[in-house]
Amino acid sequence: MGDLRVELYGTLMGHLVGRDRRTVDFRSAPEGVHRYGLGSTMLSESIPLELVPSRSRADRRRSWFAELLPEGRVLARLAQAADLSENDVPGLLRAYGRDVAGAVQIHDPDQPGEPRTPHTTRLDDQGVADLLRGVVAQPLGNAPVTGKSSLAGVQEKIVLARLGDRWHQVHDGYPSTHILKPSVADHPTLIFDEEYGTRIAHRLGLATTTTEIGEFDGTTALVAERYDRTGNGGRIHQEDFNQVLGARGDQKYQVIGGKVSLQRIARVFATRGDDASLRTLLDLVALTVAVGNLDLHAKNISLLHPQDAPSRIAPAYDVVPLRHQPTDGDLALAVNGVYRHASITLDDIVAEAGAWGVSDARAHVATTLGRIAEVVEAEQPDPRAHDGLRAEIAGFVANLLAGGPVG
Repeated sequence: MGDLRVELYGTLMGHLVGRDRRTVDFRSAPEGVHRYGLGSTMLSESIPLELVPSRSRADRRRSWFAELLPEGRVLARLAQAADLSENDVPGLLRAYGRDVAGAVQIHDPDQPGEPRTPHTTRLDDQGVADLLRGVVAQPLGNAPVTGKSSLAGVQEKIVLARLGDRWHQVHDGYPSTHILKPSVADHPTLIFDEEYGTRIAHRLGLATTTTEIGEFDGTTALVAERYDRTGNGGRIHQEDFNQVLGARGDQKYQVIGGKVSLQRIARVFATRGDDASLRTLLDLVALTVAVGNLDLHAKNISLLHPQDAPSRIAPAYDVVPLRHQPTDGDLALAVNGVYRHASITLDDIVAEAGAWGVSDARAHVATTLGRIAEVVEAEQPDPRAHDGLRAEIAGFVANLLAGGPVG
């Protein structure tokens, strides 16, 4: 097997060299440097294009590519299906790197079967249901041999392409357009709670694609349209903030390693002079506190790298009210140094924004909370969502606007 090609928007950006998680590294290619310029961060904030790789950034480069893979049981099952070790990052990307988050495509031109011809297989409702029910045997809905998709996260899910009004299984790197999450037996309201949280985000303009509940031959799933895909079968590049900040795995939680924080995320936008993304991040933090989304970690905030526009914060996703779930009650990323969700106040959100350099933060946050209250008043959750979810969120918002802890 040869080195892996790393392509972005049709350009060879470089190669992955090395045999395992400890030795794998990225080497920029002249083609990428020629197109985007020496020092370009088009591929990643962590991986500026350079003719001679900096030794000091080697760990960041390794982490960036490892973060394209899932975590936990999903990673274990993908590895098992490919007869690989979970630590074999280059091997796993050789197997599943053709359809990942963003617009990167990774493959080995010397692998048997290359060059691949991306294609799809049409599915009826029963076919979709079979993939949802068989997600343990076929993680991410990858078909044997031709399934080439990877997606970060620990939750069971499948990826499909919606072409016209029909669902399709993707093969050999065809871009998936939707993520489908089946109902979880241990947390039966979870996908319905997420649909409501994401609906609020959509009404605020923080989420830009559709998320809805779908029924497939008696099997229920959350159906989320991918924001990193275009309507004509194209891809939009993105990276999550674990990748941006050089964190890895569970370091997406601030308390583990301290590599990520809202301030460090905000600094990326502030350094660029991107006030619009800073304010969007502030709206996202306000929404997170208002709905009790305890799991806004660094992999659930991303940076978009469009081909023909400046980089900016990505739309919101995985907006899941979790306060009623059996958790420790702490946020993944502290707000003004406060992790305990129940203790956070409007003053904390304003102080957090002040540390980013955002002016008139109090008026901005109060306006956002008022808009959330209006949406919650107008929008009913799915009847299968957590009983009392709407009232719970309304109470959180009222407490914040009254100046007290969210409660």
